[in-house]
Amino acid sequence: MPRRERGEPFYRINVDEAVKMYGKPDVVVVDVRNPDEYKSGHVKGAILMPVDEVLARVDELPKDKKVLFICMAGSRSALAAEMAAAMGLDTENLYNIEDGTPAWLQKKLPSSTGMNP
Repeated sequence: MPRRERGEPFYRINVDEAVKMYGKPDVVVVDVRNPDEYKSGHVKGAILMPVDEVLARVDELPKDKKVLFICMAGSRSALAAEMAAAMGLDTENLYNIEDGTPAWLQKKLPSSTGMNP
C-alpha cells in the first residue's frame, strides 16, 4: 500500500504496487537514471529524465497524471519526486518506486533496452 513518510511530498511504493498502477492511462513512469543505465534496461514506456534535468524539464511532467519515478535503488527517484513537488506538481500524484529498476527487471515485468521507451 502506498505510504508516505513524515515530511515527504510523495508516496513510497514497491515494484509490486507499481505494476498494479502501470499501464493505466492516468499513470506515467519516469526513469531518472543516466542514459547509459536506461539503455541497459528500463520499464517499458518509461520516459528518460535524468535527475539532473528534472528541474529544467519539469514542464514535461504531466500535471494531471500519477508520476512514478524510478531509478536504481530509490534515492535519485525520491530526490526527483521532491523536486517535482517543489516545482508545484500535486503531491498526491507523486510516487517513488523504492526498490528500483533492478527489482522490476528481476521480476521480468514489461521492459525494454536501448533508447526507445
